[in-house]
Amino acid sequence: MIHLSRWKIILLALSLVFGLLFAAPNLLTPAQREALPGWLPKNNLNLGLDLQGGSYLLLEVDVPAMREKRLNNLAEDARTVLGEANVGVSTIVRQRDGVIVTLSDQGQMELAQQAMRALIAAGPQGVADRQVQRQGDNTIRYSFTEATMNAMAADAVTQSIEVVRRRLDSSGTKEIAITRQGVDRIVVQAPGQSDPAELERLIGQTAQLTFQMVDVDNQALALQSGVIPPDAELLADAQGNPYLVKRRILVSGENLTKAEVTTDQNQRTAIGFRFDGAGARRFAEATAANIGRPFAIILDGKVISAPRINSAITGGSGIIEGQFSIQEASEMVNLLNGGALPAPLKVEERRTVSAELGEDAVAAGALSTAIGFAIIVAFMILSYGLLFGGVSVIGLVLNGLLIVAAMSLTQATLTLPGIAGLILTFAVAVDANVLIYERMRDEARAGRSVIASMDAGFNKAMGTIVDANVTTLVAAAIMFVFGAGPVRGFAWTLSIGVFTSVLSSVLVAQVLLAFWLKTAKPKKLPIAE
Repeated sequence: MIHLSRWKIILLALSLVFGLLFAAPNLLTPAQREALPGWLPKNNLNLGLDLQGGSYLLLEVDVPAMREKRLNNLAEDARTVLGEANVGVSTIVRQRDGVIVTLSDQGQMELAQQAMRALIAAGPQGVADRQVQRQGDNTIRYSFTEATMNAMAADAVTQSIEVVRRRLDSSGTKEIAITRQGVDRIVVQAPGQSDPAELERLIGQTAQLTFQMVDVDNQALALQSGVIPPDAELLADAQGNPYLVKRRILVSGENLTKAEVTTDQNQRTAIGFRFDGAGARRFAEATAANIGRPFAIILDGKVISAPRINSAITGGSGIIEGQFSIQEASEMVNLLNGGALPAPLKVEERRTVSAELGEDAVAAGALSTAIGFAIIVAFMILSYGLLFGGVSVIGLVLNGLLIVAAMSLTQATLTLPGIAGLILTFAVAVDANVLIYERMRDEARAGRSVIASMDAGFNKAMGTIVDANVTTLVAAAIMFVFGAGPVRGFAWTLSIGVFTSVLSSVLVAQVLLAFWLKTAKPKKLPIAE
């Protein structure tokens, strides 16, 4: 193993070139990086929240509220479809996973079942997510399947993560980390964002857009008596003006394909929208059947506007008029294009790390790394001399260069615990050299030649080095899989360091010591004394 092989020299040279190429951008200013040719790497280290400063939010997905809403939709769907089929309904009672519909006339049971089965939709795997069951002479149970109920929480968190990501990072260029934590929580880390209230405002809106008919026939009576019909609800606009709207949703934001800031015929700021094919068809049918009547455009339970339908709108597009500023309209467009949250989000924890504190953390991390490096250098040179200790230091420098290059290439986030992992990696790297050198020392003291001692040192220590690093990798993998935030940052830096340390410490020592052995032709091993 101590022979000066050509492939080892080539591998070492390639490692050095890789390290220099991908680590060099960290020494350049942003303007200098942009001026680099397109074929050169430009990524620098991605600093985490604790090093760069920014905002941290821990959000909880309100799964019970989502289930409540979906159960309300079940009841309203049943009421609407049975009404359209002229089936008399006595009561609709909600349960944990569905509703119980009691018919006024048991003779309409077959007609009612046929109408309600049309509501059953297929889920993502092509399996129905709802079921209709007859439970008596005049009773029907309309409910979600058990699999759908069990998957609601997980699906809600997954969808919420994607919606939050589209809202906060619509271009995909911001360094915002959005991850799942536990069963129903989401962690948002936004480096450089110093105002968590602004994040909360953007994230907190569910952005549920619906188009519903205004119940003009019962509105006046409902406002006077306070009695709201079961198929309607009372909402208000921004000025507090009340509207009695039908619960049935004509078209929702799920059918929205695009929203944009535009102007109305009076050159006032408005929001343009376009539906997909299904939404355009339903919108056309609804407007054609209700000419001369107003319909409400509702966002998160608040009426934005309630225009009158003058003619059927068949183009699948339109505009929302209101008293919008350009900033409000742009924000609303971003929310609509980002999609609606499947459930409300509650803020469980918020933290802000100032940029000054981040700079202090970087300085402290750099200082601790430098001190740790200096102690290791001093120990190796004092223990093994300038030659063998110096070889270890060169390997250590290459190791640090490769870690920075790998993290810059992968854009892995460097956190304060990650710096701790970096320092630990340095110790692990020289540990391999210590094992090799001690084995050489033992062999030389046993009377073996210089070449035999060095060859035995590499051969016999390699098994221990591999075992130790595999054990470290397993521990890092466990921390990465089950940990979150800073723990994962530590695990990731440690994992990269394990691979680079084995390469640098062993390969550098083999090549440089083999070169020394070939040129100096020593009669005795320096570290054996």
